[in-house]
Amino acid sequence: MRKDIIQINDLTLPVYTCHTIVVGSGAAGYKACDSLYREGIKDIALVTEGINMGTSRNTGSDKQTYYKLSLAGKDTDSIYDLAKTLFDGGCKHGDIALIEAAYSAKCFYKLVEYGVPFPSNEYGEYVGYKTDHDPRQRATSAGPLTSKYMVESLEKQTILKDIPIFDRYTVIAILVDQVENKTVGLLAINKNDYKNNYGLTLFNCSNIIYATGGPAGLYEASVYPQSQTGSLGIALEKGAKAVNLTESQFGIASIKFRWNLSGSYQQVIPRYVSTNQDGSDPKEFLLDYLTPADVANCTFLKGYEWPFDIRKVQNKGSSIIDILVYQEVYLKKRRVFLDFTQNPKDFTFNLLEPVAYQYLEKSLALDDTPIKRLRKMNEPAYQLYLANNIDLEKAWLEVNVCNQHCNGGLYHDSNWESNIKHFFPVGEAAGTFGVYRPGGSALNATQVGPERASHHIKLHYYEAPLNVNTFLNIVKTQIAERIKTVKSMLKNQNAESVNTKLLRLKKRMSQYGGFIRSSSKIKEILTECIEELRSWPFNIKIKNEKELIGAFKYYDSLITQITFLKAMEAYAEKTEYSRGSCLMTNKEGILPLEKLDEVFRYKYQDRTLFDKICEITYHDGDCTVDWVKVRPLPTEDNWFEVVWKKYRKREGLE
Repeated sequence: MRKDIIQINDLTLPVYTCHTIVVGSGAAGYKACDSLYREGIKDIALVTEGINMGTSRNTGSDKQTYYKLSLAGKDTDSIYDLAKTLFDGGCKHGDIALIEAAYSAKCFYKLVEYGVPFPSNEYGEYVGYKTDHDPRQRATSAGPLTSKYMVESLEKQTILKDIPIFDRYTVIAILVDQVENKTVGLLAINKNDYKNNYGLTLFNCSNIIYATGGPAGLYEASVYPQSQTGSLGIALEKGAKAVNLTESQFGIASIKFRWNLSGSYQQVIPRYVSTNQDGSDPKEFLLDYLTPADVANCTFLKGYEWPFDIRKVQNKGSSIIDILVYQEVYLKKRRVFLDFTQNPKDFTFNLLEPVAYQYLEKSLALDDTPIKRLRKMNEPAYQLYLANNIDLEKAWLEVNVCNQHCNGGLYHDSNWESNIKHFFPVGEAAGTFGVYRPGGSALNATQVGPERASHHIKLHYYEAPLNVNTFLNIVKTQIAERIKTVKSMLKNQNAESVNTKLLRLKKRMSQYGGFIRSSSKIKEILTECIEELRSWPFNIKIKNEKELIGAFKYYDSLITQITFLKAMEAYAEKTEYSRGSCLMTNKEGILPLEKLDEVFRYKYQDRTLFDKICEITYHDGDCTVDWVKVRPLPTEDNWFEVVWKKYRKREGLE
């Protein structure tokens, strides 16, 4: 790595030059550093907004899952069978599914080697269990903080390899050679030194591995850590294509301390209560629509069936709870809580279906209150909240249906390269997933994408970065535009604060662009978004240089929100049916229950548009959409001699 000092207009800025920059310090980012180094690419650096800020390090669940090829027992499995499961989730290319399946064992064993404590039996088999949308027992877990262990083990490898880490640097622009359609660098703000030229810092590089996570700042009701916001917008701004932005995952979670309320938290059958905003008028609202038996069994099933799923709405399926929570929060303007101190009204164990009763019985958890059952069955689940100053023995837990994962993201090919060359989105920033994904496949994806990207860089993109003068000639206009924006915002007087802008953006997305969607409302808020973008950056006021980060986050989120809403609009124009983790209002459809609001009227048809992927490209406030047919699962004849010959040529061995 080399450091230079350059002059642009009246500012003196540092420029760091190295072969490949990794952006992001989660499981995918650190994996990219490890993979690049093992491929022999050692002139690399990691740039992160904050080492401790990402989703991988700060989230988990009752039993956080890693999904991979079965590696224990006598039940048969194969890479192709695993790929077919991934592919059958819909809107997913077959070659991507096969690559994820083929690399899963390799990446899993590397994590084991690095110290992630996945459980094995006395014979060395890594046992598994069934997870969401999983026909076999492919899932494994190191406990509720599996992804945190992954990050820590991979971070240790990065430190051992002496890879430079630029901590507290927020990327505000991706720098592109528009003639060659390739990335050449980054512009970031150094949060350690705002006063010196606003903290603006340049990175000149041959390749970017982009591991910034999902659009975490897009929704108010969110399980993403508050420290994470995501950075899809600045990639979309430069023409990076996105896919499957209609597909996200939503589920019931606590909102003061953000955590998924899956597994044991639901299986112990707590009480759902709503109140007025001031806490008055407590009411067990589920009982207005469901019998005590329905309430008990739907709540239990929420442990297994945590994400909202349109297929589990009709006939009083478990996802009816999500709808009733949404109605209380957004239509009735009430607050919703889980109460572990009391059973639901009229609850008895006799109301439970055999699967629920037997589960509690085998767990030795047939106690007389939910909190006793929770502590008997899963004491760490209780201790987790206690460590965050919430005692479930005494306090109600405020909840909402929250955004949890983006199944779409930035387009990539089979080497995880974007339509912009030398730019590799990985992890949740990458549009790897389709409509339904097995639980835990996201953690596998954090490891597979960087592995593929690093190998491709080794084989094809080994050239040195541009010299600084050539780099500046290409990107000077792009940098000058950002400097002009910075100065403009610092001068604005009669505009709204950045926090007010961000909160309004998040609120409207949770209510109208979450798991309940109406095409008329989407068009309405799209108009608001586009008007806000047109007046950027003059519609935003910041007090000082420290608020520049929030201002650029607002800009990033605004572009992201427009692109997501445009994708939703395009989907509504293509079909009248709901799918996945989304209910799309249809006036000609059915209501899941009597007395529900008309916004919940919908139509469903199995596997709607599963063979098409929505590719969307943003350009200056508007978007173009293409519906692309999914590539099938490859079915090559893997004759060894033929594969060996191809391999030698691909690797340059002959």
